Amino acid sequence: MSGKGSSPDITEWLLGSDVRGLPNGPAVLKALGLRLSEIGIPLARASFHVRTLHPQLYGIGYYWYRGQDELRNFQAPHGIRDTGLYQRSPMRLIFDQETDEVHQSLEQPDESFPFPLFAELKAEGYTDYLALPLTFSDGKIHGTTWTTDRKGGFRRDEIALIKSLLPAFSLLIEIHLNRRIAVNLLDAYVGHQAGERILSGQITRGSGETIPAAIWFSDLRGFTVMSERKSRDELLAMLNQAFDCLVPPVTERGGEILKFIGDAVLAIFPLSDDGACAKALEAAIQAQGALHALAEEQSDTGTPPLAAGVGLHVGEVMYGNIGSASRLDFTVIGPAVNLASRIEGLCRDLGADILVSAALADRLDDAAALESLGHHRLKGIDEPVEVFTPKAQEA
Repeated sequence: MSGKGSSPDITEWLLGSDVRGLPNGPAVLKALGLRLSEIGIPLARASFHVRTLHPQLYGIGYYWYRGQDELRNFQAPHGIRDTGLYQRSPMRLIFDQETDEVHQSLEQPDESFPFPLFAELKAEGYTDYLALPLTFSDGKIHGTTWTTDRKGGFRRDEIALIKSLLPAFSLLIEIHLNRRIAVNLLDAYVGHQAGERILSGQITRGSGETIPAAIWFSDLRGFTVMSERKSRDELLAMLNQAFDCLVPPVTERGGEILKFIGDAVLAIFPLSDDGACAKALEAAIQAQGALHALAEEQSDTGTPPLAAGVGLHVGEVMYGNIGSASRLDFTVIGPAVNLASRIEGLCRDLGADILVSAALADRLDDAAALESLGHHRLKGIDEPVEVFTPKAQEA
């Protein structure tokens, strides 16, 4: 093998603080690709492919290319195992544990290749392809590939060196993947900002802070009647459709979905974000537009139209952990949250899709876009509350 460097040398380097301190798995792959190139391995392309826990993704992959600073990312959706793309991939043999190595010279006639990928790589100038398993501590098999463009392909000693590095490489990728899974699951179940706070150590009961925020509370109309008439699967499908209309407008504007309470949604827009109150109102208007469009699409199907009321308020909330000693919830509490919920409850009585408190209306630059619906008494609130709704847009 040309250059310098042995398996113990590279393994020690992989497990050293410089590599262990890299921010993620792709950075480790890039560092290893560069290091192997430096010691004379004619590596032109390398990748790793891992299955993950994610609401939308079955797995992810990253590709390093010699001479390119940025890595290419591949995302595999759930259900990919049933597709032709997966069945025609040599990585399937690794993932399905049909073999512990796929080694293919690309300097052969295309018709001899068992997978279409090999002809594609040959056309790009590569000469040799190697796929190997990454075995994690839980026994699950993931995969990695190594490709060269040197005439004659990899030598046996070079392949032996790559194989010898896989235990250390697998360990590092597993560590980074587990953190990514933790972040993904926290994002999915408690929201990104709350997830970051939890990972940073805010995990004890009572930990948190008081913050000013615009508060969103929405609730579906007629859900109780629907739940009595629809099957479980139909009901879940309708709920998901409704949340697909309500949630994206919130998150796209920096809002944080804190919880789904049956058919209700609680979210906040921290005032640390400029224009949070205006963004909350914009999100509510867009969400209602999405619900109306969905109802129009389904008008010929006999499906009851999905509708929701949205209440918006602004105030200080306690943002942090509450619950029992062993079962916690990261959420917001406080009088402002209660008032937002009460305001939403007025939507049906006033025939309004969106109701805004006077406190939030006062923070809008374009308050003229709202019209007052008067003062109203709300349960548990001492003084009557003035509420506003967006004025109807002229056609």
